[in-house]
Amino acid sequence: MKLKNKLTLGITFLFVLIVSFGSLSIVYINRLSNDAGKILKDNEESLLYSNTMLKAMETGAGHTNWFALFDSNLVKQEHNITEPGEETATHNVRVHFDLLKNNINDSTQYPFIRQAIYNVIDLNQKAIIHKNSIAQNTADSATIWLTIIFTFIAIVSFTFVLNFPSVIANPIRTLLQGITDIANKNYKSRIHINQKDEFGELANSFNKMAYKLEEYESSNLARILFEKKRIEAIINNMHDPVIGLDEQKKVLFVNSEALKISGLVEKDMIGRPVQDIAVTNDLIRSLIRELIQTNTTENTEAKGPLKIYADGKESFFEKDILTILSEQGDEKERFIVGYVIVLKNITPFKELDFAKTNFIATVSHELKTPISSIKLSLQLLEDERIGASNAEQKQLMQNIRDEADRLLKITGELLNMTQVETGKIQLNLQPAQAKDILQYAVDAVRAEAEQKHITVNTFLPHVLPPVLADKDKTAWVITNLLSNAIHYSHENTKVLLNVQQVNEHIQFTVQDFGKGIEADYIDKIFDRYFKIPGSKQEGTGLGLAISKEFIEAQGGFITVSSERGAGSIFTVSLKAAA
Repeated sequence: MKLKNKLTLGITFLFVLIVSFGSLSIVYINRLSNDAGKILKDNEESLLYSNTMLKAMETGAGHTNWFALFDSNLVKQEHNITEPGEETATHNVRVHFDLLKNNINDSTQYPFIRQAIYNVIDLNQKAIIHKNSIAQNTADSATIWLTIIFTFIAIVSFTFVLNFPSVIANPIRTLLQGITDIANKNYKSRIHINQKDEFGELANSFNKMAYKLEEYESSNLARILFEKKRIEAIINNMHDPVIGLDEQKKVLFVNSEALKISGLVEKDMIGRPVQDIAVTNDLIRSLIRELIQTNTTENTEAKGPLKIYADGKESFFEKDILTILSEQGDEKERFIVGYVIVLKNITPFKELDFAKTNFIATVSHELKTPISSIKLSLQLLEDERIGASNAEQKQLMQNIRDEADRLLKITGELLNMTQVETGKIQLNLQPAQAKDILQYAVDAVRAEAEQKHITVNTFLPHVLPPVLADKDKTAWVITNLLSNAIHYSHENTKVLLNVQQVNEHIQFTVQDFGKGIEADYIDKIFDRYFKIPGSKQEGTGLGLAISKEFIEAQGGFITVSSERGAGSIFTVSLKAAA
């Protein structure tokens, strides 16, 4: 029998039992309801009418005002005659009541009326006792039959509950065990289900699959082992440290270079969770920090090079965490199968970078002296006491001054950049007035603004707390932003310089209404040596990069928003002094 037919028969059997028990319960409940209804409608109401008539006679004897109440209840009783003899007794009440109404002084009618009413009450009380006996018999019969049926259904259902689920659960449990064995690569596992239903067919198909997998595993095992040894040999001969993890972050392999810099041995790492190793090894802890925190499925790179002291020398490495993904099923669902941590040795490049930084610092410092000498000589040439200069000479001296200023600015930026690259930014953080910083910046760019007829409008609240900052470096940043705003603004326009308090920060905002910055370059303008393609600005492209480093070193941040053709807004945010 098919599994579907088994389920259908079992559920149908339970359904028939439930319907039978429910139908019988409804029949007996209706019978009890009818018996109770008859007692209430036929007899209880007659007793109520009779008692009301007796009370009316007792309270109104000797008066005529009780006739109406008595007559209304007598009429109701006449319409509620249901028992044998009740009609005659009710008629006697009517006869004697009519005689009393015709002669209200005839007190001999009172006993006859009471007797007739008592007859009605007696008939209904006997009827109630009889009907109650019938209802009790019905209830006893219902209790017996329902108890018998319930007991039968309970026994059958209990037997069904105990036995029927095993028809489905046992084969499923057997199949689950077989699937677990296959998942654990135990391809010798077989399933034995002696049923002629879908489970039996599934077991036969499973056994065929297990046989094919066993055959395939045996034929490919040698080749897989060979490929594994070859991969291990390649990894061990790599000059870069490599550590491989599975999806549970247990160490699968580690090459000799990784063991050398970590100071560990292979047997202490293979098969262990990398988190456990990181507890006692600082290097491993720094390598897996991003991996443990993010669990990302994309390749992750360290924010900066790692400095590792090994073999008696200092080396620098760049970390890459490669997330290995695989595809599963017909839908090609991608899932994580492991991670590979690769450390690229960048020590030679770092040494070259140090040499470059030192060279730039030395050259920039050496250039400042002759440039200052040129400016001093130029000052002497411009002195009228030495001799008057003609227009051409004045123009040449102005060109020399402009070029000397440009060279001095470039060398200053290069010296600042060497501070940034070496991490030796010297800060003097103390409370400073935003007004003083603004005044310095505006004075520094006044000549440049006047040449293009640009107005610098400043907005400063009357009450503003001091800003916690390095006054000189912050003024340099604001000056640089103002200079850029003036450069990219059209003539006869304005530049806005606004200062305001936002929560616990002081914000400096520089806004121009020039051509703006294209969306493609917004994320790149703070990069070192970056210049917007097509711009005519001269310089090193370091100004904004240095500004960002200076502000972040003070615990603040700098942002930009721009729209093509509508100008740009640069915002510098620093903490307010306590």
